[in-house]
Amino acid sequence: MFNKVLIANRGEIALRVIRACKELGVRTLAVYSEADVDSLHVQLADEAICIGPPPSRDSYLKIDRIISAAEIGDVDAIHPGYGFLAENAHFAEICQSCNIKFIGPPASAIRAMGDKNIARATARDAGVPVTPGSDGIVESEQEALKIAKKIGYPVMIKAVAGGGGRGMRPAHNDISLVQGYHGARLEAEKAFGNPAVYIEKLIVNPHHIEFQIMADSHGRVVHLGERDCSIQRRNQKIIEECPSPLIDAELRKKMGDASVRLAESVGYEGAGTMEYLVDDHGHFYFMEMNTRIQVEHTITEESYECDLVKAQIQVAAGEHLPTHIVEAKLSAHSIECRINAEDPANNFMPCAGTIDLFYAPGGRGVRVDSHAYSGYTIPPYYDSMIGKLITISSRRESAITRMQRALGEFLIQGVKTIIPFQLQIMKDAKFRQGKYNTGFVEQFLAHTNPRPRKSKSAG
Repeated sequence: MFNKVLIANRGEIALRVIRACKELGVRTLAVYSEADVDSLHVQLADEAICIGPPPSRDSYLKIDRIISAAEIGDVDAIHPGYGFLAENAHFAEICQSCNIKFIGPPASAIRAMGDKNIARATARDAGVPVTPGSDGIVESEQEALKIAKKIGYPVMIKAVAGGGGRGMRPAHNDISLVQGYHGARLEAEKAFGNPAVYIEKLIVNPHHIEFQIMADSHGRVVHLGERDCSIQRRNQKIIEECPSPLIDAELRKKMGDASVRLAESVGYEGAGTMEYLVDDHGHFYFMEMNTRIQVEHTITEESYECDLVKAQIQVAAGEHLPTHIVEAKLSAHSIECRINAEDPANNFMPCAGTIDLFYAPGGRGVRVDSHAYSGYTIPPYYDSMIGKLITISSRRESAITRMQRALGEFLIQGVKTIIPFQLQIMKDAKFRQGKYNTGFVEQFLAHTNPRPRKSKSAG
């Protein structure tokens, strides 16, 4: 096992990794920007080093500064968390060249699956269904128009290096295709430094289903079921659940086997997620693979009674997949609400500022992962998520009821949060019946007025 691990991230995921390391007896080194000097992960790590100014391009994305911190701190390994450099193959290679273990898959696997265009080709070769689309990168708007005409509208333009909903544009006709093509390229260049895009058939209002993969360096690959991530706004997930109300045992096996087969084909190691679109008839299409731990890994942990982050670290240290991962069985239903500092009544505008009061809910079957606390100032430079609320029960209905109760207990003063909107969704009849897809939030917004309730949790 490692002696010391550097966490190349911030916020709740940095805190999550620190906790896993402590349980494994591993010392931790936090890196932080000037804006995160008072963040909880900095306070709870064994050591901490400032790596630059607040903007992520000057700190959390600065490979040279992170490697310098790792050398100063004399660490054995680096855990990248999610986002930032987590799916950067070049970063993984530099770690290896510096004799520092990258806690994640090999750079070759990141390249094969991190580039969405290559990943689609790899999936096809492995016999995994993919949506119809371009055979590679679309180099011009003229080529884009030809592809759209061939596969038929609507289509989706996607950045090959995309993630988090960025670099994506739907198109329903030639005019919106041309606009979307240039818009997606511009956004992708700004967000990822790579303007390349591809085009695929847009499956209207499908379910967004993802399968959790764990693999070790000894050739063992397993899956731990699915998560339903269809409740999303602007391609950003806001509520997830495990298992999905759409997936039965037969489809779970079929999609799980496909996910394992695809991971094996690229020599995968560590935690990863295969993402699919699934229609109401049970047809599934591979979208992409996230070669890292996911934000919503928590609900798989609770539903399958396992610890994915500890397993990540153990596998990276050369150990076999732990027994609790290999033998994990679905035993509960879990739901996660991402607690974002956003104003639902103002088009979900991000709300940076100081939290005057932060009181997290508790009780049986409630888990809160957050780096926020009373007096904490939310920086304006990063993602608006300040925590995750997870509820667990033996049945879906009671997990939803428990989430409704827990959201009502969550007290956050000083900033607006998305909590009032999520509370409305928990009460919605269609959601409670499991009758939803990726179009749910837009339809819900069209029929409701998500004004914050007049209570302390609304900020």
